[in-house]
Amino acid sequence: MIDLDNRVNFKIGLEKLEKIAFNLTNKDIELIITNNSEIQRINKEHRQKDKPTDVLSFPLEFDMPNMPLGSIVISKEFVEEKAKEYNHSKEDEFTLLFIHGLLHLLGYDHEVDNGEHRQKEEELIKKYNLPNSLIIRNS
Repeated sequence: MIDLDNRVNFKIGLEKLEKIAFNLTNKDIELIITNNSEIQRINKEHRQKDKPTDVLSFPLEFDMPNMPLGSIVISKEFVEEKAKEYNHSKEDEFTLLFIHGLLHLLGYDHEVDNGEHRQKEEELIKKYNLPNSLIIRNS
């Protein structure tokens, strides 16, 4: 189940996101939708990077029964900007960022792995008929 905290009144359907999540995990996920200024503050506080970003993931450090997998934070402004730039829907861009964040929660890390994150993301993009994601666009 996705626990949605929509701080910016961004319209997004959860059905597809929950289907994707359920395909990969049976754990709950907190999903926060915010703006660039808040995601910049979170990025600075937790990653020491004083700039806005598209998506952040915060996995729980321990695995206990009935505990959520972690939190995904997505910037509405990045979604709108990238959807326009790449000429696809805001829903598709949001879904791409959700997948990217979810894979981070599951332990994938494109910054240090040997392409496993990219490969799994590409597999999900094809399965759900989505446009190319950031990780694939930059490859």
